[in-house]
Amino acid sequence: MRWALVKVCLAVTAMVVVAFAVPLGLVIKEMARDRAFSDSERQAATIGPTLSITTDRTELETAVLTTEPGAAGRMAVHVPASGEADSVAVEIGTRRATRKDLETVRESGRASITEVAGGSALLQPTALGSRGTVVVEVFVPEDEVSNGVATAWLMLAGVGIALIVGSVAVADRLGVRMVEPARRLAGAAQDLGEGRLGTRVPEEGPTELRSAAAAFNSMADQVVQLLANERELAADLSHRLRTPLTVLRLNAASLGEGPAAEQTRAAVQQLEREVDTIIRTAREQRPQSQGQNGGPGAGCDVSEVIRERMGFWSALAEDEGREVRLAGVDRTVRIPVARPELAAALDALLGNVFRHTAEGTAFAVDVHHSGDAVIVLVSDAGGGIADPKAALARGSSGRGGVKGAVGSTGLGLDIVRRVAESTGGDVRIGRSVLGGTEVRIWIGLDGQQPQRRGRGHRVGRQRRGAIGRGTKRPFRSGAGPNL
Repeated sequence: MRWALVKVCLAVTAMVVVAFAVPLGLVIKEMARDRAFSDSERQAATIGPTLSITTDRTELETAVLTTEPGAAGRMAVHVPASGEADSVAVEIGTRRATRKDLETVRESGRASITEVAGGSALLQPTALGSRGTVVVEVFVPEDEVSNGVATAWLMLAGVGIALIVGSVAVADRLGVRMVEPARRLAGAAQDLGEGRLGTRVPEEGPTELRSAAAAFNSMADQVVQLLANERELAADLSHRLRTPLTVLRLNAASLGEGPAAEQTRAAVQQLEREVDTIIRTAREQRPQSQGQNGGPGAGCDVSEVIRERMGFWSALAEDEGREVRLAGVDRTVRIPVARPELAAALDALLGNVFRHTAEGTAFAVDVHHSGDAVIVLVSDAGGGIADPKAALARGSSGRGGVKGAVGSTGLGLDIVRRVAESTGGDVRIGRSVLGGTEVRIWIGLDGQQPQRRGRGHRVGRQRRGAIGRGTKRPFRSGAGPNL
């Protein structure tokens, strides 16, 4: 494409140069010829006053020698003989034109130019009355007729060549400016088709190619986002299997001894390992993405979702002898989080309590509404987390330093973090008033990062008051949804 553009530009420029240079060269040649003969006519006219006064040979010779062409031997004066008997024709200078041409000019009375050896001769007639018509001949050499024409033609040729070279250079640059972005776009499309999802194209070149590059980059981002969402969904769905698996594990633990019980426990352990493998594989494929809460307008009642999920987990807590406290779910509080996402986050936290604390360990869930945010506190009376900072690090969940943390996939707190960060909030881990771990989920109601200065102490006081007023809820056993 680049060389095709250069060839087209070369052909067009050459045609333009030829179309202008050739006629201009011919005009310059004609102008040089006219200039030479105009000067000859002016020199011939200088003899006219002398001829009107005298036709004496000596005086005419003197007059001829005073002119530039006469001094150079290029002027001749032809005076015809008069009708008198003693009158003779007078010729001064060297005659180059033929006598026939001279007679023709005398008869016509008009100046004429005739070709002679070595150049041209200007024949200028001058009427003298009774003496007839005198013809002044001025010889114009060929080199004087073409004086400056060669130089002008060389200059025209140089300008034409410069125009052609310049146009080719400009066409080449334009071709590079157009072809290189197109070539990069084609290469990027090939790379993306081969699976290199990080390929992007610089938005350079003409407007159309910049638009194409921007569209390509947007398409590549959407492909990456779709793949990340797909893998994340696989990981989330797999992680939600932890809820029924926890029930199965607890039920299997209460089966007692026997071959059937051991086989059931082994099957549950194998199923947990397979789920862990699916989660790890999905998470290793792509980094987690943000903002998967169902799009604009998605939301739910946090109190209703917590009551529902606690209705499921309280049955397991009753079987294990755990004291459960719930507070702050008496009124409707809408949050900009999709119902399945919030339920998955709660199940992840409560599942961790059952997995990583001993039977009989109490836990509590509190909800606080602070105007621009909703705070959900999940606390337990277990042994706590030795390194909360490491536990919050993306990809390393679980309860560090707590017995039973082996086998964590690290996706639980990632799910919780994603839910909070999608609203402008965050997740914090600390020590609860029950003596164990407290996970605080800060959910923004306006999508902006809330101002936390001075709120930490106030939230702590509200929480202690709420838990102090909390009572054990008479939850009934029931199967949870298939999350």
